Amino acid sequence: MSREGREQGAPPLPEALTVEVADSHTHVDMQADSMDETLAKAASVGVTTLVQVGCDVAGSRWAAEVAGEYERVHAAVALHPNEAPRVVLGDPDGWSRQGARPAGGEAALDEALDQIEALAALPQVLGVGETGLDHFRTGPEGMAAQEHSFRAHIELAKRHDKALVIHDREAHADVLRILREEGAPDRTVFHCFSGDAEMAETCARHGYFMSFAGNITFKNAQPLRDALKAAPRELLLVETDAPFLTPAPHRGRPNAPYLIPLTVRAMATTREESTEELAKALAANTARAFGYPLGD
Repeated sequence: MSREGREQGAPPLPEALTVEVADSHTHVDMQADSMDETLAKAASVGVTTLVQVGCDVAGSRWAAEVAGEYERVHAAVALHPNEAPRVVLGDPDGWSRQGARPAGGEAALDEALDQIEALAALPQVLGVGETGLDHFRTGPEGMAAQEHSFRAHIELAKRHDKALVIHDREAHADVLRILREEGAPDRTVFHCFSGDAEMAETCARHGYFMSFAGNITFKNAQPLRDALKAAPRELLLVETDAPFLTPAPHRGRPNAPYLIPLTVRAMATTREESTEELAKALAANTARAFGYPLGD
C-alpha cells in the first residue's frame, strides 16, 4: 500500500451486508488490528468467518494457532511461491520480514515442507495454501524450487483432504499444466483470481473455485470483471487478501476483512445480480470449498 494510504489510516466501516459471508483469504498477522478487533469489526458488517492464510512456516504456525482458538477462524498453511526460492537460495535482503537468511538448499526446503505437512494434519487447518507459481517476483533461478514446492503442496492437500489454495501470478498456463500433471485435489481455489474470461471458463470446466478480491473495483480491471461475469455463481468466492488490494474508493489504504461488503456489492453490480442472492451463494461456496458447515 502507498505511504499516502498509510497516513490516511484505516477506511471507515461500510454499510453492513444483510447476509453473513466469509473472507476466504486474509492475512491478519500482517494487519494492524488484533484478531479480536478484526473479528469484531468484520462481524459488525456481516463478515463472520475468516480463512487465515500462512505464507511461511512461522505464519502458517500462527494461522493454525488462531484457528484453534477462534471458532469462526479457519487456517490454510503453506510456503508462498516466493518463499520456497528464498528457503533454497537465501534471502539476503530480508524481504520476507524474517531478516536476512542464508541459502539452505533443497534440504532446507524439504524440512520446511515437512513442518507444513505437520500443520496441515491439524483439524482446524482446512486449506493448503497459498501455494502455486509467481512469475512476476521470482526470476528464472528460483523456478525449480517454486515448482517443486507447488507439486509437494498439491500432493499434501490430496493426502490430507484439504482445499488447495493457489497463488497464480502471471503463470496461468504453467499452473494449469502442473495441476493437470499432478491431478488437482477435489477442492481447488484460485485465490485472488487474476485471469481473463477464457481462464475463468477453463477453471469452470475443471470445477475450480475462483476467489475475487478488491482489485475488481480498480479502473483498469475490466478483463477481471469480464472473468467474473464468465464464472459460474456456484464456483465464486470473495476475499480481501488484506492488508493488500483494498477496494475502491479506498485503494491504497490498509485493507481488512470488514471491507468485504464493498467487494461483494461490486461483484453483484458487475454480474447484474442481487447483492443478497450473491452473498448467499458466496457463503455457501466458501463453506463447501473449505469443508466446514455453513454457519461456522
